[in-house]
Amino acid sequence: VAHDLGAGAAAETLKLGNEGVYPPFSMVDAKGELTGFEPDLAREMCRRMGAECTFMVMDFKALIPSVLQGKFDIVASQLAPTPERLAKLSYGRPIVYNPMTFAIGKATEHTFTREGLAGKGIKLGLQRGAASIPYVDRTWGDVFERVFYDNPDQMKLDLLAGRIDAVFDSKINWTIELIEKPEGKDYKLAGGDHWIGKPEIPVDERGYSWAVPKGKEALLEKMNAALTAIMADCTFTTLRKKYLSVPILAADQACAEKSG
Repeated sequence: VAHDLGAGAAAETLKLGNEGVYPPFSMVDAKGELTGFEPDLAREMCRRMGAECTFMVMDFKALIPSVLQGKFDIVASQLAPTPERLAKLSYGRPIVYNPMTFAIGKATEHTFTREGLAGKGIKLGLQRGAASIPYVDRTWGDVFERVFYDNPDQMKLDLLAGRIDAVFDSKINWTIELIEKPEGKDYKLAGGDHWIGKPEIPVDERGYSWAVPKGKEALLEKMNAALTAIMADCTFTTLRKKYLSVPILAADQACAEKSG
């Protein structure tokens, strides 16, 4: 996209990191192009910032180490604001509220407490590098047999094949990618919604964000200004509707209600 930034002004060049395997938020299509809600939102953000942006696609667990090593500028894959991450990264405004929950067989009835799950030998799928892992440690201790995966596609295949009993992952993604699909007819979401970010964050400010390394606050301010404008004029909702049938933030909900 060409930008007229005045005579002789060169567009800022930014590199964005994304995992590319988190449908419907990010995926690589048959032509090898990065697509999904987050890349579309990031491209619109860059356009409004007057920046030329390129994407680097890598496993989720590599994103934070890579941005801290300076391999790219912005993690443009949604991150939960955990104390460990907030020590190293500065977070932008939330782009999605996507609590964690369990996906499990419909016929299974569990009480999702340590006592209720103890001794059941439940094989639980978790994504490597995800903030869900320390949350599971704190909440349920060692009641699960953990099985780790690089991406949700692998988790879903093993859940459908019966190699694991449940997954603990993002509610919106699993609703769309499993529960609402024909192959999900024997599965349900269970165990309630879990906020895995910092517990002190007020309920109306909760959500997952993109992030930059500490010290890049000037870049963060530009990002936030662009994202705020995208939400204010409801472009955010237009982009979201291409991939998700339900609003994912309060500002998105307001736009969806306006448009009917």
